[in-house]
Order: sequence, then C-alpha cells, then structure tokens
Amino acid sequence: MFEAIISPQEDQFVAVRPGHPAAMQLPSAFYATLADLTDDDGIVPDWFADAAEQAWAVDLRNRPARDVLLVRPPSTLPVTYCRASWEINLGCNFSCEHCYLETRPFAGLDLPQKLHLIETLRDMGVLWFQITGGEPLIDPHFAPAYQAAHDAGMMVEVLTNGSRLARPEILDVFRAFRPHKITVSMYGASPETAFALTRTRSAFKNTYAGLVAAAEARLPVEVTIIITKHNIDELDEMRTLVRDLGLAFKEFGSISPTYTGNGSTLDSQTPGYLDKSAIFQGCPAGHTSFHVAPHGNATMCKVGRENPINIITEGPQGLLRLPAIADAQMLRAGGCSGCTLSSTCRVCRPMAKVYQAAKAPLNHYCQHGNKEES
Repeated sequence: MFEAIISPQEDQFVAVRPGHPAAMQLPSAFYATLADLTDDDGIVPDWFADAAEQAWAVDLRNRPARDVLLVRPPSTLPVTYCRASWEINLGCNFSCEHCYLETRPFAGLDLPQKLHLIETLRDMGVLWFQITGGEPLIDPHFAPAYQAAHDAGMMVEVLTNGSRLARPEILDVFRAFRPHKITVSMYGASPETAFALTRTRSAFKNTYAGLVAAAEARLPVEVTIIITKHNIDELDEMRTLVRDLGLAFKEFGSISPTYTGNGSTLDSQTPGYLDKSAIFQGCPAGHTSFHVAPHGNATMCKVGRENPINIITEGPQGLLRLPAIADAQMLRAGGCSGCTLSSTCRVCRPMAKVYQAAKAPLNHYCQHGNKEES
C-alpha cells in the first residue's frame, strides 16, 4: 500500500499523502527521479525520506520506492484538470430542509460506467477528487468506486451525513484504503433538533454513532456544523460534542437556494450567520476544476450547471468546451448589470443567479441589501 502520491498538478509536480494537509512541490528532475526509482526497483532516496518525515511523520528510509510511492504519469489527453467533484447518486436517507438539491432521485451510472468515469478522470490528471451526493455511502457501488479512485492515486474526500460510518463494511473500506478526508455534516446536538432540520428520526443517533466509530478508527474526519434556525440554540453543545471526540470542525451558516433557484431552503436561515466571505476575485471552476452529476454530465461547478457535457458519451475531449461555458456563466448580466458595488462583491455570478431566481432578500447575497437596511 502506497504511503505517498507523486503527481503532476497543472504545470507543477507535487508529493501528497492522504489525510495530511502538507504537500511538497517537486522540481521536474526530482519527479523524474522518483518515477525511475519506482520503475527500477530502487530505494526511496534520503532527500525524499527526510522531507516525508518532516511533512508527514512517516519513515520511508531504505524502503523500496515501488512499495511506498505511487507515481502518476503526466496526462497525454488534450484536456487536463487537477480537481473534480462527483455526485455519485442524488439519493439520500435524509430529507433536509436546507438541501441545495431540489429533488434527490436514487439513480446514476451502473458500476462499469462509474469505473470508466474514474479511469477517465485519472487519465485527465484529476488528483483532488470529492465524492458527494445525495448521500454517497448509500450508493450500492460506493465501495468499489471509492476504492478505484483511491487506487488511481486520487486524494479522495467524501462528503457524508455520517449516518452509515459506523457500519463495519464502510469502516473496513476506509481503514484499508484511507481517504484524504471525510467531511461529516452535523445538524444538531439532540435527536429532536436534528429531526427538525433533517426530517429523519434516526439522524442524530446514526450520525453521532458514525462520528464515534470514525474517531475510534482514527480516520481523517472533519465535521461541518450546519447552523440553522432549528439548531442555533444548540450550537455550543454541537461544538462540545465534536471537541470531546477529538475531531476538527468548521461552521457553515449561509443557506442558499437550490441550484435550480428554489428559495424554500432559505426558511432555515438563521439571521446573523450569513456568509462573510472575502471579496470575490475570480474562480478557476471550469478551467482547473469541474463537477460531474450522477449520469456523467460535467459542469463548471455544483451551482453553475448550464450546458452540461456528458463525459461518458463524449469522452474527455468534450470538456474542451467547458472553459468557454464557464466564462459565459461568470459574466455579470441580468440583475447584476451596471452594479456600482461589483468590485467588492462576495458572491460569484452563478450563485447570485440562483438567489435572484429564488427572489431571495438582497441581504442574503448582495451588499445593496445591506445598504437598504442601514
């Protein structure tokens, strides 16, 4: 089992290790050296062993390079990307009030097509790979698809509600093929509060059991505490639950409309917890990253889904059109044309468009709304 991944990333070469944020940038000559050593049954060189010990606290000294390093070759395809996200299936065992998916059909590619998609993404150079849903762990093909992505040398992040993390068959997969990160959403500190948001009676019990099991297995878990009107009074309790498990967490309180522009999700928003992100200064979506829906349709991101390109039927060459599609969606038009505050806007154009379609209050996404309140 490999201990580190050596890979091209755009016009650079990097060394990364699943579960660790630290990465190393490698000169092209060092990348070539490591590739040659894995081909020729060589030993990990001291310079790399020293760097790996410092970055990841792992001892690779005097170990066969082929056994501990996975060296990914440069892509030979006409289009390359280093990041991708994938909705393996929109089906979910929760019915969350705030979900950005308006409908959640339980459907997707069959297993051979899923594996073909992952091979295509690997050949395109995808290194950072996020598997989401719906709830990805309920997909019948999650385990083989996840293992294929891991074996392809991808830094795999899984976004989950955590409700199946305690299942032995899921834990066994993650123990044997460690992910880069498992991001678990938390919706409350009690069964009643979690039910109010997820509309699922077992939500708290199963999610908390999953977090306990993942912590005991020492999996790389980060919790996202979702802040809504239903659980704001339990915010401190949610923080305490996560801290007591020794897990990292972040907080998210900016509820958006569905990507199709349905604003009913905004009813769960808590005043005072809207996103205070930095000024929007551009986005590489569609240029260095993209999103794939359950049936293989690729778009610039999870929000900007205009003019999808089906990777299964068109192959990677279809994505040659994606940068222009992305650029067109980033143009400020419609309700944002002629805006006097555009230079300090904090929302990308695709996100602003869904807010506008939902007829959301301006203060949810636009500085003009804040001016009107003052």
